Amino acid sequence: MTVDLTRPPRRRALRSRRSEESGRRWPLSRMFAVGASLAALIALTAIALGATALWRLADARAGLVDVASPALVSAQQLSVALVDQETGVRGFDLTDRAEFLEPYWNGIGAQDAAVVALEAAVDRGLEEIAPDLDAVRAAEERWRTEYAQPVIEARADAPTPETGRVLFDEVRAATRGLVANLEVQRGEAYDRMHDAAAFLVGTGVAIAAVLASFLVAAGIGLGRGVLRPVSELAVKVREVVSGDVQRPVRVGGPREISELGEDVEAMRRHILRDLDDAQAVNRRLDEQAQELARSNQDLEQFAYVASHDLQEPLRKVSSFCQLLQRRYSGQLDERADQYIAFAVDGAQRMQRLINDLLAFSRVGRTTEGFRKVDLGELAAAAVAQLESAREEAGGELVVGELPTVTGDPGLLQALLANLLGNGLKFRREDVPPVVRIEARRDGDHWEITVADNGIGIEPEYGEKIFVIFQRLHGREVYPGTGIGLALAKKIVEFHGGRIGLVSGSGPDPGTTIRFTLPALPEEADA
Repeated sequence: MTVDLTRPPRRRALRSRRSEESGRRWPLSRMFAVGASLAALIALTAIALGATALWRLADARAGLVDVASPALVSAQQLSVALVDQETGVRGFDLTDRAEFLEPYWNGIGAQDAAVVALEAAVDRGLEEIAPDLDAVRAAEERWRTEYAQPVIEARADAPTPETGRVLFDEVRAATRGLVANLEVQRGEAYDRMHDAAAFLVGTGVAIAAVLASFLVAAGIGLGRGVLRPVSELAVKVREVVSGDVQRPVRVGGPREISELGEDVEAMRRHILRDLDDAQAVNRRLDEQAQELARSNQDLEQFAYVASHDLQEPLRKVSSFCQLLQRRYSGQLDERADQYIAFAVDGAQRMQRLINDLLAFSRVGRTTEGFRKVDLGELAAAAVAQLESAREEAGGELVVGELPTVTGDPGLLQALLANLLGNGLKFRREDVPPVVRIEARRDGDHWEITVADNGIGIEPEYGEKIFVIFQRLHGREVYPGTGIGLALAKKIVEFHGGRIGLVSGSGPDPGTTIRFTLPALPEEADA
């Protein structure tokens, strides 16, 4: 067999060449930095242009709405005020009645207010109307001094109404010139606002076009430079995941994606190297599974042997010992009778132990099948089963309202009988035992509680009591095999529930065992 000594250097050279190619590619950080810089530049430019357009529009609008239009209204109000004054003076001149001067005096106040507003407009940029405003004030002052005041003062040299009309025509002409100039200024302000609005719209369209172009270009660049290599890498990774580990993984794109592809390729090679090991492990697991199946068959065979071959000799030993006890009772000495009693008791305890072991091993293997069962009926049957033990203990079994659940009726009845029987067995001296069983709903489960007033269990033994063959008291004090609570735990877990110790010792300790069972599907959905 020849060994190619040049192959490893070739692989190293290939990896070195790929690393150089990867180093020449732009990393994603640089791509995103360039893209972010361009986006920031475009955004700042757009903000500057937009702010300029908005400022132009706001300035033009202010010139129209806040200056030109109010000034035109003030000029019209000034014209009305002057006409009211002329009307009042002319009426007074014709009738010589003072009440006709009321429009004159009111018009003076309105005139002053209008003049103040127009002067403010001049200060705010309407310098073009200043000559017209001065002309109006000059004509108004001439009319007032040469006609209105002499008429009001009723001087002998007061001018004629015709003179007043001529003078006021000059006022009207000056006022019309002011209003006409203001209309021109308002038109120009409107044109400026229209131009500013058009500039804003054009700027917005240009910004939108630039942004759209940038987004399209960024999307194309992202798709070609990032998304396409990522998609190619994803396809090749899926091929490897689907089992095609022979196909090499090579992708282009940014440096990070290329390096990720190299890492995936290294992982593929690692998977390829470990594939044989995994297959060997699977073969060993299959062999162990077959061995476990054989062990289970041996266990079932042992259960059969224990059920038939072991119990039959024990029954014979027990029967003959009991026969000896009955036939020769009183004929042997006291020690012989004691030995025979020991033999009978040992055989009976061995039978009980074997029966309990068989019951423990059958849980989950031999079952009547799950169906709806009324725990109240099963509890009543368990109470009837324990009637002789209850009478012997002088105790009381109290069964509350229990639900209907899904389960194996035989196993559930054995569970209830076991827990109720423990409450009768582990009683305090000179205290009649009282055992209560009740249930309450907790979400999608039922909690069933069995509580007694017996000797209680210390909290530190809460786990130990559910382990098979674990006893807290001597057999001579409380008889039993040490399998009862372990069997109860196995039955509860077989039904998908949990069981545990709730209370420990105290002044009036007692024991509370609580277990859960799943509620019926229609009840769980309610």
